[in-house]
Amino acid sequence: MIEITLDAGALARTRFVISPLHEVGATLFGWPHPPRPQARALLTRARAALHGPELPLLRTFALGSGGYVPDFLAPHPEGPSPTVDEQLAQVAATAPVRVEAELEALACGRPDNGLAPSERQDAVAALLARGGRRLAAQAVDELRRYWQLVFAPEWDAARAALDADVRHRAQTLAWQGAGALIPSLHPALGWDGGVLRIESRFSVALRAPMVVFIPSLVATALSVGIDPVYRTEPRVPVITYPAVPSAPDGAPASADLRRLLGVTRADLLATLTAPETTGTLARRHYLTAPTVSYHLGILLRAGLVTRERAGREVRYRRTDRGTRLARTGS
Repeated sequence: MIEITLDAGALARTRFVISPLHEVGATLFGWPHPPRPQARALLTRARAALHGPELPLLRTFALGSGGYVPDFLAPHPEGPSPTVDEQLAQVAATAPVRVEAELEALACGRPDNGLAPSERQDAVAALLARGGRRLAAQAVDELRRYWQLVFAPEWDAARAALDADVRHRAQTLAWQGAGALIPSLHPALGWDGGVLRIESRFSVALRAPMVVFIPSLVATALSVGIDPVYRTEPRVPVITYPAVPSAPDGAPASADLRRLLGVTRADLLATLTAPETTGTLARRHYLTAPTVSYHLGILLRAGLVTRERAGREVRYRRTDRGTRLARTGS
């Protein structure tokens, strides 16, 4: 169990961030089975890249993490939505002593907290012998190459989906408060009396100045980044949770609606709080336009949506019947 104590000031500073390099990091912990539909193509590219010859440093981290990937690869985000270039600059500026300390934590683990040593201790030791400065420079080069191969082709659509998730979380906070928001992010999260409790095989208890929550389209489980290196001036905890890519401007589809219509059609229907084009829905749900068109066609024939032309665009709108169904799920 991980327990993070947050006083009123810490809770007020807690925030959501969209982080390109934390999404990269989610692919280094291994590949979920089955992968989330919106991440399937991305993970296929990631697997090919990490098994190729051009990313030896990232491959070492990915294949022998023991549950920990060095934090300097995904630095604490500066601002709510940093660019990948801004985060790569942070990686380049990492103090060599921190890089080395994090690799030592990876190699040796933290047995008192339940963190196992790396399965590739010899490879990590060889990296340590090169020194922290050279490793940071190599990490920047490999992360940039990995980003271009794996993430760059679809990042605009992915970022739109992550933005939609954060907007949905903001609605939950506004309507129900932080006590309801935090457990809604994942079943492993709980909030009780100023303590954030996280079900985990690790055992950690700490008082934090704030927490950063990061949505991910890749992650299928919750991951918690707690600095295992410096106890006097640690980085704030970072919690990465599986985003709900279909929660844009209204509430996500209910479980009953998903059982009735299927996940994709239910999520599309829940999204249509205002007229939308196929292209907009495809970007928002991280789907292809033909897939969206297919499911909208079924909803159209069922009388749950209509379509109308506005200039060169065709927009879909929920019918009254569709709205009632989206709200009740039956």
